[in-house]
Amino acid sequence: MQKVGDILIKFNPLEDKYISREFQSYGYYLTEELNDLKHKGIYMKLSKNMPRALLEKALSFVKDANVKRKGALFMWKLKELGAWPDKKKSAKGRSSSGRKKIEDIPF
Repeated sequence: MQKVGDILIKFNPLEDKYISREFQSYGYYLTEELNDLKHKGIYMKLSKNMPRALLEKALSFVKDANVKRKGALFMWKLKELGAWPDKKKSAKGRSSSGRKKIEDIPF
């Protein structure tokens, strides 16, 4: 991991005009490592909201793999590491409105 001071030393406001925060720099780093420039906004949002350790684990897993779509494997690994709650488990016993179902009382 780079220090913020090192990033700011390398910062060129004419070339890097869209990167002004550390998480944006890390998001762009993820984009380059995964070779997925098309989805750089997703990686910037992930680097802002997700714990860095989780992202590092998923990235190290993907770097070791020999696949075409590294971005897809990265997102799958994040899901496996528990980055998002499982929708099926959290929706169990709930109706479509999100309220708990009340069972009928037999008479």
